[in-house]
Amino acid sequence: MKHLTIDGHSFYNMIVNACNRLEEQKEFVNSLNVFPVPDGDTGTNMSMTFRNAVLEVNGSKNSTIGEISKKLAKGALMGARGNSGVILSQILRGISNGIGNAEIVDSEKFSHCLMEGANFAYKAVMRPTEGTILTIIRSAGESALKSDKTDITELLEEVCKFSEETLNRTPEMLPVLKKANVVDSGGTGLLIILKGMYEALKDDLKVELNGEIKTSKTVKTAGVNVDEEIKFGYCTEFIIHSNEADVTEFRNDISKIGDSMIVVNVDDITKVHIHTNDPGLVLSKAVKLGELSKIKIDNMREEHREVLGLKTEAEEKSGFNEVSTENENKKYGFISVALGEGISNIFKDLGVDRVIEGGQTMNPSTQDILSSINEVNAENIIVFPNNKNIIMAANQAKELAEKNVYVIPTTTIPQAITCLAEFDYDGEAKDNIEKLSDAIKNVKTGSVTYAVRDTEMDGEVIKENDILGLVEGKIKKVGNNVYEVCEEIIDSMIDDNSELISIYYGKDSNKAEVDKLVKKLEEKYSDKDVQCSYGQQPLYYFIVSVE
Repeated sequence: MKHLTIDGHSFYNMIVNACNRLEEQKEFVNSLNVFPVPDGDTGTNMSMTFRNAVLEVNGSKNSTIGEISKKLAKGALMGARGNSGVILSQILRGISNGIGNAEIVDSEKFSHCLMEGANFAYKAVMRPTEGTILTIIRSAGESALKSDKTDITELLEEVCKFSEETLNRTPEMLPVLKKANVVDSGGTGLLIILKGMYEALKDDLKVELNGEIKTSKTVKTAGVNVDEEIKFGYCTEFIIHSNEADVTEFRNDISKIGDSMIVVNVDDITKVHIHTNDPGLVLSKAVKLGELSKIKIDNMREEHREVLGLKTEAEEKSGFNEVSTENENKKYGFISVALGEGISNIFKDLGVDRVIEGGQTMNPSTQDILSSINEVNAENIIVFPNNKNIIMAANQAKELAEKNVYVIPTTTIPQAITCLAEFDYDGEAKDNIEKLSDAIKNVKTGSVTYAVRDTEMDGEVIKENDILGLVEGKIKKVGNNVYEVCEEIIDSMIDDNSELISIYYGKDSNKAEVDKLVKKLEEKYSDKDVQCSYGQQPLYYFIVSVE
């Protein structure tokens, strides 16, 4: 159908149809992920971002195109997930900026809006890479500006054709795409959106939004899980100041009288956290190593009863009511992204105020992170994204927040744990941020997962379901035994300066085999501290680090 102009009603149907098409094809977009690991979430992130944007305008079909585009941009900004989602939100923001307060747009105006979308997207990325979604939106804008079509339907047809030709050339622009024999996934998602808009305009469709949107879950870390059976009742935390503390022997000693143990040594400071039934015994062992400070002991059974609304007779008679510190303004607050109940609990034990469930395959949105920021009452709020695909959304939330927020660009769980262990609560924010930014550089991180498809990378033939060992995000080992692969990547990470090996095993790992691996590593690296925790993370059999 011919359209010399498009109004709000037409634009509404265009974006709703595009949203539905992207939802239908998101798994195909996911399948184009270059790495054969179960993190192919570009399609999911773009679909959820765009759906959040469209939900913002749902029911606004009688509004002007300017009003709809502004709401669309706002919804995308708040719902942006992952790098592809953040870039998509900036594209929509640029398009909205180009439309302004217009009631209708013609082909010339629409062309400039597409180019404005490209301009905003490029500005949002510190180091733009060609052969990605950025290239596709720029190609769309440039082709639109060069076109002499006055019919917007014909214009969009040309734009889609030119964008698809550009997408098919992305393997020539990015060697990694060529090696994997795929086109860019983000660019594919954008092309689906453009084609969905063209289809609605061409066929004059009247479209309703399909499907539902999922949201990330934020966990308040104050208190305890009311469904959790408390085996060890006292959460015990303290610091040992000593230059000569035998951390390995101390850790092995107290491991017999508690669980949820974390013992981290940095120079002359050792931070200790443990759940135990005898905090006095733990402290008596610790004081033999050096001076103790910042001792904190919480009765978790008492907290558990308070959550349930129950009290012992002694507690009732005492008339003592502990004052909640939930609303007290403190100097520092922490937000961390994590996937896996065990890892979430570790962050809770290290003092994180809000844990946002997410990570691989489920990146939290800008709104998820911003909501957590708003819930934390602190002078300085520090966010740990723990995934390279979440950093942009975290920074976007920081810009939207009306609080003093710092984003530490952590790309792995162990980096955040190290940051928390080294944090100086008495220090100034600026000094802490510099310290943490340096600290993450000293953490080597590896992981063990499985291949989701056949491929070839760096001359290595990979078959679906092969066990993959990654170090700093790069495939270093391909095998068929989870525990052997884990041992081999740890071996490759060890050097003369290594002191601590941390292991977080996933919910699909076998505890008996994990124990064998830990024992073997302790014997092989007797001069190093080996710590193992049940992370309960999905998809990844192991997350490991060496410091």
